[in-house]
Amino acid sequence: MKIEAKKLHKAFGGNVVLNGLDFHIQPGEIVGFLGPNGAGKTTTMRILTGFLAPTSGQVLYNDVDLIDQMLEVRRRIGYLPENNPLYPELRVFEYLRFVATVKQITTPDEEIRRVVSACGLADRIGQGIGTLSKGFRQRAGLAAALLGDPELLILDEPTSGLDPNQIQEIRHLIQAIGRTKTIILSTHILPEVQASCTRVLIISQGKIVGQGTTAELTSQAQGRRRFRIVIAGPREGVHAALQSLPGIVRLEADGSAAPDETAWVLEAGSDQDLRRTIFGLCRDRNWPLLEMQMAALSLEDVFRKLTTESRQPSVQEPRLP
Repeated sequence: MKIEAKKLHKAFGGNVVLNGLDFHIQPGEIVGFLGPNGAGKTTTMRILTGFLAPTSGQVLYNDVDLIDQMLEVRRRIGYLPENNPLYPELRVFEYLRFVATVKQITTPDEEIRRVVSACGLADRIGQGIGTLSKGFRQRAGLAAALLGDPELLILDEPTSGLDPNQIQEIRHLIQAIGRTKTIILSTHILPEVQASCTRVLIISQGKIVGQGTTAELTSQAQGRRRFRIVIAGPREGVHAALQSLPGIVRLEADGSAAPDETAWVLEAGSDQDLRRTIFGLCRDRNWPLLEMQMAALSLEDVFRKLTTESRQPSVQEPRLP
């Protein structure tokens, strides 16, 4: 299912949550939707599913306006909100039968068997939802979203509150489902996006500030060279010497070095290769240079850069451990 959001605005009273949001998603993509708290992610999800109307703007599904064909579009969407809407007093099969009835599915038993198998719930089908672990409750919510075989799945924080093993299980489940469906995945867990998503949208203050594959976002945001160095020398002296190097735009202590060593992460302009300069500095001060490497930006670095860098000073004081 192809999705287009055009100039979405949403305000609650005088509070503007979305401010001209534009993006598109192609059929078959698994798109990670990232942003800091309060950026507008959940509001966007609710607009995409028709639970909220935008103040202005338009959402198109396969070139059909969501508002004009609300019921038809909703039948083709599966939605798992952040607060999984389960009924703890029901057993798993009772809950799925209830959802199938609400969705007006004509062959509910066959459809329930399909989603139970897809979500690994076969041995929990008769268990009360209130007695399930958080991981299996998420599976039950995902199974309900899959009822009716929707073309699009919208998942808002599907691994929130899960332990690492449960996160891995849900991640594999999402990857398997994504082979046949379009998925929008909102999450704060960046490794989950790198592992599961084909493309990323980053939202900040109600606007898209970055989009593309992880590699494309890293390339767009790079604009700098990053170095990690470990020097055996006096911490304050090393700090002062590094801070005085030409072209430094960021300097930060890295607490991972041994007690008699100082570790630093520094960034310089993309045209600044400081390796020889750093080597010469250490040679002149008789400080053993134990480690020096150029490091690429991670998705976490890109996220921080795109959502917060405009509010940061150009040179940061290092955080001394």
